[in-house]
Amino acid sequence: MYQKLTLIGNLGKDPEMRYTPTGQAVTNLSLATNRTWNDASGQRVKETTWFRVTVWGKMAETCNQYLRKGSKVLIEGRLNTDPATGGPRIWTRQDGTAGSSFEVTAEAVKFLSSREDDGMYQQGEGGMGGISEEEDIPF
Repeated sequence: MYQKLTLIGNLGKDPEMRYTPTGQAVTNLSLATNRTWNDASGQRVKETTWFRVTVWGKMAETCNQYLRKGSKVLIEGRLNTDPATGGPRIWTRQDGTAGSSFEVTAEAVKFLSSREDDGMYQQGEGGMGGISEEEDIPF
């Protein structure tokens, strides 16, 4: 059996790196992907899906060093399901609505933004495509 997931999106916050007790680097990324379409009445609809990405080893250190909030990346990896439900991780937001996130273990990370692109985003010229409130970020 084989599974491969390919995602392209923007980071919702700066990478968070730590080391395991054995000294292996692990970095967590918050990735937003956007989908836009027109519904039956012709109204434009935008949908954002969040993924929690875990990167290991040397690649984790490189991601932590070069990526920032707003960086555009391509992630190749495998989907991890919640052992309790078999689906995405589900939680309740502060406002009482349901939220979920999909967990991905990265096998490859490709940087799609240039340093200049990341700098423009940090200065407020870039965008996440409708994501503006920290409450929308589930982690």
